[in-house]
Amino acid sequence: MPSFEKGLVELGEGLHAYLLPDGSWGLSNAGLIQGEGASLLVDTLFDLRLTREMLDAMDPLTSRAPIATLVNTHANGDHCWGNQLVGGAEVIASKATAEEMSRVTPAMMRMMVSVDFGPVLTPYLRERFGLFDFDGIEVPPPTRTFDGRIDLEVGGRRVEVIEVGPAHTDGDTLVHVPDARTVFTGDILFIGGTPIVWAGPVRNWVAACDRILALDAETIVPGHGPLSDRRGVEAVKRYLEFVWREASERKRAGMSALEAARDIELGEYADWGASERIVVNVDSIYRELDPQHPPANVLGLFLQMAEMAKR
Repeated sequence: MPSFEKGLVELGEGLHAYLLPDGSWGLSNAGLIQGEGASLLVDTLFDLRLTREMLDAMDPLTSRAPIATLVNTHANGDHCWGNQLVGGAEVIASKATAEEMSRVTPAMMRMMVSVDFGPVLTPYLRERFGLFDFDGIEVPPPTRTFDGRIDLEVGGRRVEVIEVGPAHTDGDTLVHVPDARTVFTGDILFIGGTPIVWAGPVRNWVAACDRILALDAETIVPGHGPLSDRRGVEAVKRYLEFVWREASERKRAGMSALEAARDIELGEYADWGASERIVVNVDSIYRELDPQHPPANVLGLFLQMAEMAKR
């Protein structure tokens, strides 16, 4: 993972990114878009402590232009579990994101890091999620939902919220600020880290990368990792196409999803963070190729990732 610093980064033209190194599990990014007297917040963070730190860092800006709108790019907790701290804001998400928000709860995450799942899975989960505090989190439903696209006005400037899921999750969205040539991508982009296909289909995710490229943005704020440009988008697209090709070949050869994940040589992608996510990505592709493939077992996939990470 490329190195970058924690905190608020000025992007120019009233835009800021809030970055959390090293961009791995749960360490996500957010954004702030300022207009005349009002701001829009793109995503909150994984727990209340992290979200408070972010809001405190933004306070010199938001005291002059309060957060009137919060957009959640998708339903993963590291992008919405701090929502309760943004009081008074209209919370906007795609309908698919709103429906997905209740499926994985803070209580479930608390269980994952407290229960003993054995000598391989337990340390894997605690190392990745044990630094977060899932107590006291309430996830209120969005106050406004949409399908496809919604155009917002924030203090006199236009913001485009574009649904591109299902891909990483069921309802992924982009937040595009045309006058600043900037896009906040949520988890459509992991820069320096391995994308993880929880939902798919992969072709939708590839199409989402093409949609970002077509926006011709100069500044791209990923869901995880450092700031990027079109080269970061192209790299994620190449990875997804690579995994699709490699997994499809092994499916035709009769390999199981786990056998295929273990057999794929990652090459240039081996140094990307959390490369063991290949397990989830291959399993999702198998489900896409074969409707009879068993549905995802999340704990089982985490165990397979833990085993892969130890290799």
